[in-house]
Amino acid sequence: MIKVRLDNELPESIEKWGWKYHHLGIPTNKVMPDEVYLPQFGLYIFGFSSSPFGIEWMRYEEGSPVNKLIQTVPHLAFEVADLDHELSFRDLKVITEPNSPSDGVRVAMVEHNGAPIELIEFVKNK
Repeated sequence: MIKVRLDNELPESIEKWGWKYHHLGIPTNKVMPDEVYLPQFGLYIFGFSSSPFGIEWMRYEEGSPVNKLIQTVPHLAFEVADLDHELSFRDLKVITEPNSPSDGVRVAMVEHNGAPIELIEFVKNK
């Protein structure tokens, strides 16, 4: 039986699993001022560092290796404490295997009902 979430209730991923909202990635074809280019992804990003809401615009080059769903559908990103645990414990459809786009950061992309979801783990120095 599917539990219906009431308007005043948080999503299960936040309320029970402990995930924290990180950002909203929105694909665009528009060239933005002061974009940052990430050559390994064939991707230009803009807005994350200045948006009080965590909105990041993402413009992909033709031939980008990034999954087409991510290139065309906005994604939500959540910070998780243990990426490997979440991927093995939850019934998630992985569309981008865990990888490290920058120092101290591990990410994976999953798909839920046609929407891409990014899981981010910040690796703490020991």
